[in-house]
Amino acid sequence: MIKKWGLSAAALLLTAAVILPGCGTKQEAPKEALKSAAAKVTDMSSYEMKSKVTINNLTMETTNDTEAAATTGMVLNMLKDADLSLDMVYQAEPMQTEMTMVLNLKGDFAMSFNIPMVMTADKLYVKVPSIPFLPIPETVVGKFVELDPRELAAEQGQEWNPEAVDTEKVSKLFNEVSSTVLGEYDEEKYFNDVKPEDVNLPEGVEAKQVVQFQVTNDNVKEALTILVNNALPKIIDILDKEEYRTMLEIDSADLAKAKEELQSSEARAEFDKGVADLNNYLTINQFYMNTALNKDDFPVYQDMIMDIKVNDPELGENVGLALTATNQYSKINEEQTFNIGIPQGDEVITIEELQQQFGGMSTY
Repeated sequence: MIKKWGLSAAALLLTAAVILPGCGTKQEAPKEALKSAAAKVTDMSSYEMKSKVTINNLTMETTNDTEAAATTGMVLNMLKDADLSLDMVYQAEPMQTEMTMVLNLKGDFAMSFNIPMVMTADKLYVKVPSIPFLPIPETVVGKFVELDPRELAAEQGQEWNPEAVDTEKVSKLFNEVSSTVLGEYDEEKYFNDVKPEDVNLPEGVEAKQVVQFQVTNDNVKEALTILVNNALPKIIDILDKEEYRTMLEIDSADLAKAKEELQSSEARAEFDKGVADLNNYLTINQFYMNTALNKDDFPVYQDMIMDIKVNDPELGENVGLALTATNQYSKINEEQTFNIGIPQGDEVITIEELQQQFGGMSTY
């Protein structure tokens, strides 16, 4: 079932992950608008961002009356209607980012907690949350744990790689991967212009063009085949560039081996068989992503709707998943306001002090 889930979701989620950019100076053809937008994202030197993912439906029907099935049912009940949001403020110079992640769980074990984080060029601060059912000492709740990537790397016998947090290089990689993936898909089959007034844009968002990328039951087999056979080998070639290998700390030989295995006759035969059987276990009720582009050519808003069903006759399982996701940018390349700021003084503790507090709990 896990293997089939991966095959079903690969074309949807990986492709969606790169359809998040803007457009050119004037309204372009949909596909070209998204391709040129990938480069535009690298021009963002500062911004506010709000993202949210909501699980609208998550069900599993099974003929197996087992303890594992009961446990799975409890987890599904907890995740149904759950949402995860991320509010972030970012600036490149001087490097400073603050974000707050909020998770809301529903069902019989309803709970909500948030985790604020702050990142500078050389430090990461994570605020200790109060989480129901977890024995976190009250003395550290609300404190910021200071993490030094250099020290953490040294403790593991490794050398810290500052390029791993090079946002300019990460954006450049995103640009190349996005353009490569988009370039493989036929515009008439996968891309459409949507009237801005037909999209539920948030208040304050003004769009000159909205581009929709859509996958249906009719084109999902082709979409997945294009992704695996055409796009992935080219993505591996991109990762094999020295600047990205250094940033990601990956070996050229490993990439060559991965590409060889991906293109081997055995892998192709197994993949082709899985794609041929796709309609037997995957149903796409709805899957699309809209990207709204403003007058300054930036991607100011994206929304995604996914409603799919995966069934496995052999295991007697039917899983349904429906979720929505949104991503909104504002104050692009403007002066930013940081509400948390860089933690100082008594509000900061070290990882060693955190460990000592947890260790002291065993004495009670």
